[in-house]
Amino acid sequence: MKPPISTTRRTTRRATRGKAPASSQALPEYPADTTFATRLIAWQTVHGRNDLPWQNTRNPYRIWLSEIMLQQTQVGTVIPYYLKFLEHFPDVASLARADEDDVLRLWSGLGYYSRARNLHRAAQQVMEVHGGKFPEQRELLEALPGLGRSTAAAIAAFAFEAREAILDGNVKRVLARHFAVAGFPGDGKVAEQLWARAESLLPERGVARYTQALMDLGATVCTRKPECDRCPVKDTCVALAQDNVLGFPSPRPRKAVPERETVMLILMREDEILLEKRPGTGIWGGLWSFPEVEGKVATEADVEVACAERFGCKLMKTERLAPFAHTFTHFRLQITPLLCSVGKPRPGVQSGGTLWMTPNDAEKAAVPTPVRKLLKQLESGFSPFSLGEKGRG
Repeated sequence: MKPPISTTRRTTRRATRGKAPASSQALPEYPADTTFATRLIAWQTVHGRNDLPWQNTRNPYRIWLSEIMLQQTQVGTVIPYYLKFLEHFPDVASLARADEDDVLRLWSGLGYYSRARNLHRAAQQVMEVHGGKFPEQRELLEALPGLGRSTAAAIAAFAFEAREAILDGNVKRVLARHFAVAGFPGDGKVAEQLWARAESLLPERGVARYTQALMDLGATVCTRKPECDRCPVKDTCVALAQDNVLGFPSPRPRKAVPERETVMLILMREDEILLEKRPGTGIWGGLWSFPEVEGKVATEADVEVACAERFGCKLMKTERLAPFAHTFTHFRLQITPLLCSVGKPRPGVQSGGTLWMTPNDAEKAAVPTPVRKLLKQLESGFSPFSLGEKGRG
């Protein structure tokens, strides 16, 4: 076990709840602070994360891939996807040549699928516009699909030692606490303050190590439940001095989460089910899913018409399964699965965006998480029309 870090003799105060954040004055510029970076770099060398699969390399492709996967996703979840992705697409050229379905299949289960589509388009752009070489400037990286300012800056820092500031979610929390910046970090004026602070803290050298240190501090120490005793910059933390660490940053203003409803049609003929490719935009864009009938209630007549007109199938029998919810960033989707036994499709009625396959084969395709859950139920060995006895949803 690594020894605890000790940078001050002062007793660290316990983080407290319930206090309103003290206001902080917005300034256009802040004086440079070299000591902050120096302390973080020294701490990261000993206590930081230094053995992740995408570290200890200057390969911009691998760094870019990791940064995209890590957007809104935890490290532990990303690692197996990252390694498997590299097995299939070891460089930007192989990714650019790939079929989008193959990219989405490898991404299936990681969520936020627009990242995968942007990843594929960005790889093609790197090949077509930049001759297969990632640009070194943050501004040029930011022009690639799926890259914002902070992600582009991180790639530039890690791959090219560019002196660029980052401001991902963890870093926003670190800086908001350290300088007691009041307000929700997603607010434009608050973000401006945080960017100014981030720029002022950049060291002249060792930017890659410093950038990793900031990420590590936010991910392992200055978390939502911070361990201030372990923090290498606790003696200059304003929120800690105010005994109000948990008061920063301010939470996102509460809004009612809208709900949507849909009925998923699990069309089965003998031992095969039907999957339909979703449009390239919108939720689960480009993935294979069960056909849907929007709304909470789909009558048997609605389903019979959909089967006949959309897929050329005669509806034989239906069973409504227990509904379940799937939560997205901005809304909650209530899903009612409807198991449908159908006859053989009439020739020439099916569209090119549908496939009949076994549940086992369907699991290997690029399918969203709710569909994968239902497919696992279908593969579990019970009769398709006794799903209710095995735990629905």
